[in-house]
Amino acid sequence: MQQSELFPAVAGHIGTDESGKGDYFGPLVVAGFFLEDRQKGVVKELGVKDSKTLSDNRCREIADILKRGYVYTLVVIGPEKYNGLYEKMRNLNRMLAWGHARAIENILAEVPCSKAVTDQFGDEKFVLNALMKQGKTIELVQRTKAEADLAVAAASILARAEFLKRLYFLGKECGLDLPKGAGPQVEQAAVALIRKNGIEALDKVAKRHFKITERVLKVI
Repeated sequence: MQQSELFPAVAGHIGTDESGKGDYFGPLVVAGFFLEDRQKGVVKELGVKDSKTLSDNRCREIADILKRGYVYTLVVIGPEKYNGLYEKMRNLNRMLAWGHARAIENILAEVPCSKAVTDQFGDEKFVLNALMKQGKTIELVQRTKAEADLAVAAASILARAEFLKRLYFLGKECGLDLPKGAGPQVEQAAVALIRKNGIEALDKVAKRHFKITERVLKVI
């Protein structure tokens, strides 16, 4: 269903959030979630809140429920595509804006809506400029700690669950457990990965612009 004057906006709003931005291994995932006003109480009862306050298993459980009953979208930028886009854009905020804009557009293609809430990152014009024709008419609200909004919190859970799944399968493909984050364990895993599969393996599983890459290559 395309948004138009024939289909008035539904009472509710879109929330978007991302996962994987601070993780060396794995993709960048942006999720969009449409929350009808009348569903706020139900979503809250499901335990929806900022994914950073939930365990990985709880994120997966809630994400499975949300996927069965609500309009959502996932924009996944795998490591290889991520590295190519970063080489081209040289700006993580522009890449994030592109992902959030696509998530908003994907939701609008399914349900007419007049408002979207996203987390604040960089210049707010980034997302506005990345929106295409259909998204240009929406009211875009960008604010810090946007996960306090239920729709954004739901999006954060969906994004995190998808990130965890993709990270797991990337590890299976390269024959190593790939840790989350960007700490010492991650550096150790990167060294082991290169010794096992060669430097080119980083392009397939890691975000190469992180300073970890430089440190790991010095060790190798």
